[in-house]
Amino acid sequence: MAAASEEAIKQFSVLMEQLEEPLKTTFQNVHQGYPRGTLLRFLKAREWNVPKAYKMLMDCLNWRLQNEIDSVLAKPILPADLYRSIRDTLLVGLTGYSKQGQPVYAFGVGLSTFDRASVNYYLQSHIQMNEYRDRVVLPGASEMSGKQINTCLKVMDMTGLKLSALNQIKMLSTITAVDDLNYPEKTETYYIVNAPYVFSACWKVVKPLLQERTKKKIKVLYGPGRDELLKVMDYASLPHFCKREGSGSGSSSDEVDCYSYDHPFHQELYNYVKQQALRNQDSVGPAKQGSMHVRVPTPDLEEAKIMETIQSELHSLKAGDGISRSFSRITIEGP
Repeated sequence: MAAASEEAIKQFSVLMEQLEEPLKTTFQNVHQGYPRGTLLRFLKAREWNVPKAYKMLMDCLNWRLQNEIDSVLAKPILPADLYRSIRDTLLVGLTGYSKQGQPVYAFGVGLSTFDRASVNYYLQSHIQMNEYRDRVVLPGASEMSGKQINTCLKVMDMTGLKLSALNQIKMLSTITAVDDLNYPEKTETYYIVNAPYVFSACWKVVKPLLQERTKKKIKVLYGPGRDELLKVMDYASLPHFCKREGSGSGSSSDEVDCYSYDHPFHQELYNYVKQQALRNQDSVGPAKQGSMHVRVPTPDLEEAKIMETIQSELHSLKAGDGISRSFSRITIEGP
């Protein structure tokens, strides 16, 4: 396998050496000085099939050019109150680092509402966080660890997840499509915590559809998962919703939770984007305010099948005894 992998990387490298501008420049922004690692990520995402991995990467580079992703970190979401509203309804943040030096991100899936801004703003914010991770957070983690760090861990909190909340599945599937097709293999492990019955029912039917590579990345933990997470990170890096056993989303009164606009991570990210905007303004003039309109990639067949299966399962739950009234208005659509 090692010899086959090296041969695949060699073939892929030869193809990428033929890039011309502007694809060459945007590829440099993707690999951040580590082209081999980027080729590995795309090869893994396409099961080591070189032509498929090459097409995936070329589609990614063209997507970046068409949507001006290279300059997304110079486009602040204004005014600041709008950005605060996004932080209040798209619950995600950096909580610390694993024992291996990887950034740990928390995502409040169940309590995110996506109801205070347009889809374009939520997508812009998510892509900015991806780009900030790749250009700032991961290089910083590598420097702190004294070794290359190119993946993160994600702790997905399902607290508050209800079938009514799953109306937000369209936004979540949009984010997933962007990540799967343009930022593959950036997450080493997804830890699912505080999973209610709704998640468990859907997971039972979705899990068999996933590739083995994907299934190995997802770990569903009991309750808030504190004991399991402490095997891979220190207590200080635990998300606030994992620190109190059995408390779901509880946090101590003297700490700002990682989702908040006031958390140091979000303040640093937002200030970074504003500084980049000022530098860009000096060279090309003031940027227009407003959200970016990013084209959402078409999800691949695996994700489309998963969405279809979730919809079918929700319809089955809706027809169950004693819960049909709660689910009567649920509709699930793809992006």
